[in-house]
Amino acid sequence: MKRVLPLVAALLLLLAGCTSASDDQPARPSGGPSAPARWQPRPGTPWQWQLSGRLDTSVDVPVYDIDGFDHPAATVAALHAKGRKVVCYLSTGAYEDWRPDAAQFPASVLGKGNGWDGERWLDIRRTDVLRPLMAARLDLCRDKGFDAVEPDNMDGYANTTGFPLTAADQLRYNRLIARLAHDRGLAVGLKNDLDQIPELAGDFDFAVNEQCAQYGECARLTPFVKAGKAVFHVEYELPTTRFCPASRTLGLSSMLKKYDLGAWRRPC
Repeated sequence: MKRVLPLVAALLLLLAGCTSASDDQPARPSGGPSAPARWQPRPGTPWQWQLSGRLDTSVDVPVYDIDGFDHPAATVAALHAKGRKVVCYLSTGAYEDWRPDAAQFPASVLGKGNGWDGERWLDIRRTDVLRPLMAARLDLCRDKGFDAVEPDNMDGYANTTGFPLTAADQLRYNRLIARLAHDRGLAVGLKNDLDQIPELAGDFDFAVNEQCAQYGECARLTPFVKAGKAVFHVEYELPTTRFCPASRTLGLSSMLKKYDLGAWRRPC
């Protein structure tokens, strides 16, 4: 036993090192006999994004993006029965004090507020703490039957978080979230984070963007469209006449929404 234990400990340390090192590696091509099949939304796919109010399931679109905590498996199943694919909205880069798992986030990973009540940026460098918490959240999405996940607040490094986050930190964390989603058979979208699209387009199955037309940035999402991946896009302040013609040309799935992200929508 004295000779076996050091060998076991060494093997465990080696495995731990390999797991950590893989977080910032680009995704390997999907497929293979053991890879779970996952949904791949195509460019131009219409969608509905509703995160507040009573869910309106009558909108005739093939994709719904709804809050993963707020809706039970029965809601996802009912949307599936109507032929919809369902995306699980989660915040993976910011803490939300009203979520049922909020007490599991130690104060050491909580940074400055991100502009929304009850929300604070997370120290995404602390994957030792955040990995199991995010894995549990993605388990929830999988167990409720969602097809995909929209991980929000994935660009902390470009904001004032209270932590000295770098672009490399963000790439590592975003790829970790993508891998955790893919391990569960879930498609995953890159939320905003335009600067890192060249590095991350291969790791994510679609993109979700807010206000790229208002800020003249929509062309930066073309790597997703060229790869046959949907870009789900919303504007809040521009009339549809200001962004829909360009959105159609670029192949985006665009609509006008109100900031509360209720049921109201005006698609292109």
